[in-house]
Amino acid sequence: MVSESTSEQVHPEEALSDKECLLKGIAPHKGPLIRELSAGIDFLADFWKEKYLQEYISEGGSKIKFITGKPGSGKSHFLRLFSLMAEEQHYKTVYFSATEIWLHDFKEIYLEILRQCDIMDCLKGCAGQVIEGMGYSQDDIPENMSFMDYLSSQDMGDAITRREIRLQLKKMFLENPLMDNNFALACSLLTGGILGHPLLEIQNQELLLNWMQGDRTVKLALVRALGLSPSRITRYNARHMLRSLCEVIRMSGYKGLIISIDDMEILISRSSLAPLHYTKLRREDTYESIRQLIDEIDSLKNIMFLFGFDRELFDNDNMGIKSYQALWMRIQNEIVGEHFNRFADIADLDRLATQVYSPEVLVSMSQKLAKAASSMDCPAFVISLEDANEIVQNAEFGGIGIPRLVNDRTLGGECHV
Repeated sequence: MVSESTSEQVHPEEALSDKECLLKGIAPHKGPLIRELSAGIDFLADFWKEKYLQEYISEGGSKIKFITGKPGSGKSHFLRLFSLMAEEQHYKTVYFSATEIWLHDFKEIYLEILRQCDIMDCLKGCAGQVIEGMGYSQDDIPENMSFMDYLSSQDMGDAITRREIRLQLKKMFLENPLMDNNFALACSLLTGGILGHPLLEIQNQELLLNWMQGDRTVKLALVRALGLSPSRITRYNARHMLRSLCEVIRMSGYKGLIISIDDMEILISRSSLAPLHYTKLRREDTYESIRQLIDEIDSLKNIMFLFGFDRELFDNDNMGIKSYQALWMRIQNEIVGEHFNRFADIADLDRLATQVYSPEVLVSMSQKLAKAASSMDCPAFVISLEDANEIVQNAEFGGIGIPRLVNDRTLGGECHV
């Protein structure tokens, strides 16, 4: 097998322990804790799991959802929980904060998605499909042996078998209408390298991966020598590349791709401490990029985008989404019913809270948080039903979401989630 040449990057928040997340007010990361702390939000998460993960997206559909609410309403928690559910349903998942990645250039979004998806892992899955398509089982191949080496050891590495491998790769990638020609050829060469035929030298593998990952130091002449007609990855071709990536993910055996982008309220932040500062031009470029993604979403398959942000991004008429009419016209809910609509493209967690977060649910939420905090030596106590009633009555008039109010009461003001 060909070894991977890219190292996994770790963002600062991902390196935090669960206790540090509680202390810093960050939603827990992937793992059992995110579900252990969930109360009430399953009303929406389980519905989306059934309607989207188990049905619509896995059957080739594509969707964009917007998650909004007051600070502390549970947006990040919901995105983390839904990502966990997607992984359990065998999806590739991507999660990142808008405070880490520029959003005004879709190329940057695509490259982060590609990085987290681990293209070599996907191509190993594609190689497995080729092996099974030729009537063999991956379980029969020793761990440190390529498919071609295994065939040779069984005296089956003849010219006809080699031709069949090439035909399988051609059918999978080069004849796939959903894939960019250069992306498809790169994937075919890399998968052939994994299979052991056609052979791919390690420096050529690194060259192809670096080109796919947008490395501007790559000399295109060297990539052309491998048979490609490459161009640089730009904001103009990044969505087409993403469609190709989605197809590779599907062919590798995953049901699809779920992408969560959190903290988008940074688009209108004026704080000098903000890690990224958006000018008016960059902000409008971001809105236009999302508008284009909405218009082209039907050309993508097996993919779901979730954008999370504080409701100020809606309420700010001068800088928020409403200031960019072309985008606002595409996502606004024309009819707002009395009850929370779980099919709506804009999921307002504050409206969900008024319908779902009864005092009893708040007590359950507090119990779960106190149990987790106590196991981490963080002082906590469970709120009473009277406290819960008070929170429900006052939440409508405050600027903080109900889950944050429950967390503050439970953790006594020392730990804030």
